[in-house]
Amino acid sequence: MNQQEAIHVLETIGDIYPKFEVSKQKAHLLIQQLIQMDYDLVMEKLSAYVGAHAFAPTLAEIAAYPPVCNDHLENITRWRAEAATVPTEVKRAFHQKLTKLLKDKTNHGLS
Repeated sequence: MNQQEAIHVLETIGDIYPKFEVSKQKAHLLIQQLIQMDYDLVMEKLSAYVGAHAFAPTLAEIAAYPPVCNDHLENITRWRAEAATVPTEVKRAFHQKLTKLLKDKTNHGLS
């Protein structure tokens, strides 16, 4: 959300709830927090809130953040796609070498 959208959220709350007063300092702090949020999602939550509550919402009650990109899931998907292109014989040879290595390491020093 940009600054104008954040101001619009506060103005909307003020229009709906006349007792909602915002000082310059309070507006500054609220706008800084609102800018980190998703405008459309905040407005949806505000709309739902208005239908059920007689008093102005706190910021926490209407807060809605944009979805965070999960790089880990994207990496796993990419790695699985790459693994699918590896020939079966290469996978089998790798498995055999890994099994031998594990046996050698776990039996090392036991005899």
